[in-house]
Parts: sequence; structure tokens; C-alpha cells
Amino acid sequence: MTTREFYVQDPGDELWQVPASGAARFDWDYDDGRDRLLALYQKGKDKQWDGARRIDWDLEVDPYDPLGTPDESLLLYGTRYWGKMTERDKGELRLHMGSWQFSQFLHGEQGAMVCAARIVESAPDLDAKFYSATQTMDEARHAEIYGRFLHEKVGMLYPINDNLQALLGDTLSDSRWDMPYLGMQVLIEGLALAAFGMIRDTTDKPLPKQILAYVMQDEARHVAFGRMALRDYYQQLSDAELREREEFVIEGCYLMRDRLRGAEVLENFGIPLQEAIEFTEQSEFLHLFRKLLFSRIVPCVKDIGLWGERLQKAYVDMGVFDLGDSNLDLLMTQDEEMAETLDRQRFAEEEAARTAEVTETIAAGADTTAARSDES
Repeated sequence: MTTREFYVQDPGDELWQVPASGAARFDWDYDDGRDRLLALYQKGKDKQWDGARRIDWDLEVDPYDPLGTPDESLLLYGTRYWGKMTERDKGELRLHMGSWQFSQFLHGEQGAMVCAARIVESAPDLDAKFYSATQTMDEARHAEIYGRFLHEKVGMLYPINDNLQALLGDTLSDSRWDMPYLGMQVLIEGLALAAFGMIRDTTDKPLPKQILAYVMQDEARHVAFGRMALRDYYQQLSDAELREREEFVIEGCYLMRDRLRGAEVLENFGIPLQEAIEFTEQSEFLHLFRKLLFSRIVPCVKDIGLWGERLQKAYVDMGVFDLGDSNLDLLMTQDEEMAETLDRQRFAEEEAARTAEVTETIAAGADTTAARSDES
């Protein structure tokens, strides 16, 4: 089967092309570099891993509850439709919501891969090119993993959301070399990290928990890279240039907030689009989810020096202004520790299983020896 046969809606043309602009830049100074970025590059090399081996793909997944989704998080919960739904209907809704969420993760990771490759091409500094090369590999691995989960465990995909596609297009078509950093490293990656983390910390399903924890371990480095590179560069820009970047952030944040409706899922259940949008606006869970999704973006934007009056007002309007004082470094450290904890648990379980197998083999051998002695 081709991927097209897994889509529940027509994804359109298989190939999406974004016209490229800007310059490919070469740096002939091979000795100089910022110690922080070179250290991050070394960490990026050290932390490479194989998604086919590190993740336990033998774990079973119930397609009708792939993410352990609570009723309260489903967009129809509390509406006039909910009481009419059978348990089978609710399972179908969980299937579609899980597919929609992970499909957007998959499309976003391909976008991140392309943006990281663009940074390799356009960044003026060699240390940034070095690190972006490791990130390009990370994002390829993430797209591989999400694609495998959707194909093998869920059996359903959704096309890329219009708003996510619009932000990716704006990010990639801008000729300024720092815009792939800002659009991808800060906005899309920051939002993805928060979404990943919410599911990682609430799901009781071991396979998606592994996938999200290991992906987030990589993403913590990616956001750190964007912060370092942009903080250094934005200190050199004029007020007018900074305001242009802030306008891009404002527009991108509204797009990302609106992306989270998932109304296209409800359309598959026969609910008119306008009514589906109203349900998403009334969902208490979605309101909380939206705010949490900006927990990584707002402090990062403030940290890199984009904190003008208009941007602050936009964050007040979104109800996320207070997140500017969040401890982003602590969140990133926790992301890395979660993955390491999962590894330790898995290694301990595997070691215990091997020990038990050896003990059983020795015991079986002893029983055989004893039986032979009795016979003689």
C-alpha cells in the first residue's frame, strides 16, 4: 500500500514546492567558532540514535486508543453529540484524533528537516552549519519514527493542516537567513515540544511514550541551538529589523494557536465545519492545552530579544504573557532526563529478563543432570 491509501482526506498533490530565495553562504574560516555552539554540535554527534533499535516496536497498540486519550480531551465531549455516541464511536474518535495529532507531528518533522537543511545552506557561520547538519539527521529520524507509528500501529494519516503549511511556507520562502531559525527552531519546534510533552506525561501507552520521550531529548538541543544563534544575531539588529521579526512571530503564533482546533477530524463525523469550530472554541481542555503549548515559545522569544510592546500585547490577548518568565532551561533538562530514565528502566528490565533466562537454563540443566544420575 502507498501512503496515499492511508489518508482519510485527499492530501492533494504529492509534491509541495516552496520557491527558494536567499543566498547559499560559505565560510572559509575553519578554525574559529563559538564554544557553546561547537559543544552543542559535539553533543548532537554523541546523541545520535537508531529509531529502529532504541524503540521497542514489538509493543502492541490499540488503534482505537493509540495515545490513551481521556474523554475530556475529545472535542465532542460535553456536546449534544457525546451522549449519542456508542463506545465504538468514541473509539473511532480516539483513532482519528490520535492519527490527526501524530500526522501533524510527522508533517512538522519533515518541515523541520527541510528547514535544518536550509540553515546549513544559508547560515553565515560554520559552527551553525555544523550543528544544523546533525539536526537535519535528527529530524529525518523523527519523521521516520512518526511515519512508522502511523503506518504500522494506527493505519491512518491526515493531511498537513492548512495553518501549519502556511507557517512552513512563510518560513522557507523568506530570503533572510535567520527566518528558518525563528520559524522552525522557536515557533514550530517550541510548540511541538509542548504538545509532545503533554502527551508524554499523560499517556499510559508505552510505545508512544517512548517515541515522544526520545524525540524530545533531541528537540531540547534544537531549541537551545536556536536560542544561542538568534540571541547573538539579534543583538546586532536595528529596532526596525527587530520589529519585522516580531511581526513574523505574532502572525506565526496566531496561526499555530488556530492550527490546534482539529476541526477537520469532526468533519469526518458529519459535523458541519462552523459547528466543529464552535465546539473547539468551547472546549475547556483545548483552552488549557493551547496555553500549555506556548510554555516553550514565550520564554524563548523573550530570551532571544524579541519583546516589543506589540508582541507583548499579542501575548496578553492570547492569555500567555505570564509564560515569559518560565524557566526554559529547567524544562529542557527535564526533557533529557525523562529519556534517560526510560533507557535505564528498559535496560534494567532487559537485564532482569536475561538473568531470569540464565537462571532457568541452569536450573533446567541441573534437573536434567539429576535425572540422568537417578537413571544410572
